[in-house]
Amino acid sequence: MLNRIILIGRLTRDPELRYTPAGVAVTQFTLAVDRNFTGQNGEREADFIPVVTWRQLAETCANYLRKGRLAAVEGRIQVRNYENNEGKRVYVTEVIADNVRFLESSQNREGGNTSSGAGMPEEPSYGGGSGNGGNSGRGNNNNFSRNNNTQDPFSGDGKPIDISDDDLPF
Repeated sequence: MLNRIILIGRLTRDPELRYTPAGVAVTQFTLAVDRNFTGQNGEREADFIPVVTWRQLAETCANYLRKGRLAAVEGRIQVRNYENNEGKRVYVTEVIADNVRFLESSQNREGGNTSSGAGMPEEPSYGGGSGNGGNSGRGNNNNFSRNNNTQDPFSGDGKPIDISDDDLPF
């Protein structure tokens, strides 16, 4: 069985950092993710997905993420339920993130220029619980590596790619 999700979107508000009674950090924020199609009025619609992070990842998100920032979230979907004050059962669906990547720097957002280098974070990009223990996105880990190659690997304007059958792994 598999429960894995990857989302890219913008934060709808600053993350809320709280601590459990045991002192464990937990952060909640909502990610606005555009849909691939437009609605009846011709405008793009979005889904607003609640995201929860824990421990060091929660503190990092609270320190670096802000409303409007572009972020990639990787994690799992969780559905929990509880009984409210009126005795009704309430179901909550949320993403429990174990990796968050910051896809644009705060300098790009403030200057209004997000076209160059938007895929490379200026602040660290952390994954919690996956063994990288707070490595910043500047090394040779699973996060973005910083190199000076600015050539777009997806350029080609939709032209067919010349690949021989021997190069394909399947």
